[in-house]
Amino acid sequence: MTHRSPSPALQARQGPTDAVILVLGMLLCWIVGSWLLGDAVLPTPWHTWAQLQVEVHHADFANHLLATLYAFGVAMLIATVCGILIGLILGSRRLAGDVMEPVLITLYSIPKIALYPIILLMFGLDISARIAFGVIHGIIPIIIFTMTALRNIPAVYGRTARAYRLSPQQTSWHVLIPAAMPEIIAGLRIGFSLTLLGTLLGEMFASQYGLGHLLMRSMERNETASIMALALMLFVFATVASYLMLQLDRYLRH
Repeated sequence: MTHRSPSPALQARQGPTDAVILVLGMLLCWIVGSWLLGDAVLPTPWHTWAQLQVEVHHADFANHLLATLYAFGVAMLIATVCGILIGLILGSRRLAGDVMEPVLITLYSIPKIALYPIILLMFGLDISARIAFGVIHGIIPIIIFTMTALRNIPAVYGRTARAYRLSPQQTSWHVLIPAAMPEIIAGLRIGFSLTLLGTLLGEMFASQYGLGHLLMRSMERNETASIMALALMLFVFATVASYLMLQLDRYLRH
């Protein structure tokens, strides 16, 4: 008996349906948890939404939001460009990749918060420390995914590039990067989340601006509603960005 895969139309219908079911399930768990624990411990969704409106309309919120977006944007740009370039170099050179892969995995497993005092000594209390902390969180998975993607490219691609006498730059731009792009996008999805996490952690421990600073201030004051409101905003932002990158990943794999 042959197994038939779902049609593309059925898969397209299943995608939004599954997302709606997941959102409704999380919302139901949130409501039940708030009912069991109490509004002081876990505010209800409507209380959180009301508090989010208060936070957004605060006079200093725009400055904090812009500070986080700027630090995160620069960190993500550096992690993406450097991560892809290093991944291309290590992926195209087997010996270098074999030597660096265990080093990268070891660095990836180290809790990055332990390195924050070193980051502060190197970059000070300026925005550079937050950017650097975001970069060291997100760059390693991008390198690993890019390096692995190049290793999985069929050897015939390289032989074809040599037959056409392409330069290393032309080979990378016209052959290697397009062939490895789906895996690179998958690495960017992980790097995106980790870079955002690193930027927020940097703002929580050594900054006077940013959403991370607002989170830490709310934690110090035990303002549960503000914590949930900011967490909800960050969750929605990360989820939407991850969903868009997932759709791009599926399109490229198609």
